Amino acid sequence: MEKIEHSYEQAKGLKLHVDQIGTGPKVVVFMYGFPEIWYSWRHQMVAVANAGYRAISFDFRGYGLAEHPPEPERATFNDFVDDVTALFDSLGISNVPFLSNLICYRT
Repeated sequence: MEKIEHSYEQAKGLKLHVDQIGTGPKVVVFMYGFPEIWYSWRHQMVAVANAGYRAISFDFRGYGLAEHPPEPERATFNDFVDDVTALFDSLGISNVPFLSNLICYRT
């Protein structure tokens, strides 16, 4: 997927691997089920970008190319929520209503 851009963003002191394609104010954020990584969404990301949206997916803490937390056994679901919120802030994304537990959409 040569058009997908890869970068790293800080979230709660960890570097998360972020993948994006497309531009514009409308954003679709793809989140995967464990133990997958962002790559699971590569085809859908391209299709969403071709439809005029900014498509984003990322590797959660400790998965794929994201940094591992210092004490992974102490991680909670709240850490995951905090990571997503911090990632949205670092990417300039606000007011993201969740349509499902897998895909977030911003109008």
